[in-house]
Amino acid sequence: MDTLLIARRFRGPPESANGGYFAGAVAQRAGCTVTVRLRRPPPLETALSVHEESAGRLQIRDGDALVGECEPATLALTPPPHPRYLEAVEASRDYAGFRYHRFPGCFVCGTERVRGDGMRVFAGPLRELGLVAAPWVPDTSLDRGDGKVQAEFMSAALDCPGYYAVAADDRMLLLAEYTVHVDRLVHVGEACTVVGWAISGSGRKREAGTALYDGKGELCGRARALWIEPRPRAAD
Repeated sequence: MDTLLIARRFRGPPESANGGYFAGAVAQRAGCTVTVRLRRPPPLETALSVHEESAGRLQIRDGDALVGECEPATLALTPPPHPRYLEAVEASRDYAGFRYHRFPGCFVCGTERVRGDGMRVFAGPLRELGLVAAPWVPDTSLDRGDGKVQAEFMSAALDCPGYYAVAADDRMLLLAEYTVHVDRLVHVGEACTVVGWAISGSGRKREAGTALYDGKGELCGRARALWIEPRPRAAD
């Protein structure tokens, strides 16, 4: 039986994995494009068991507790017109996380993470395009060994910009479902652009799309995410 262990470096909230990284790690084990459903926060530094139900269908468990599951999927997602890299740099100056951040230690978008440790994907608004955008230059720690970025890190980069596309008011949202497709791996040191946009919203649910472009402006990865606002806790 395979196992999956998420190192503390790859956290989102202080005690659980970044959702996009977790989904990317699960997709790598499935070996195809999948929809990953997160049933509870993936714990850190814990050997999670990976159970193959059928081709592309996995369950990730912490003992008897179901942490996540996936099934094969086809990602139908057409990104809107995207900005140039320097426009993304300018947009990132207005990143909402610079003013307040729920999880400043997040591997992807945390403001407390330094270069070479966190990914520092700071997506700010481009209102004229109706999206958020961030520059991203992958560092050498993300290298899979041949100068290209590991796929799970591309999956991670596509996560947090989706949140900032649908939570401009910084409301608490949890990643519930994530479908990611990597068209091709980007290179370490490449000046990439990541964008996110709102797809739909109803009640406590928000759906976002994200896309990642290489230094030449070519589409290299896409993701579709479902974010859910937790129910208010009942008063004691």
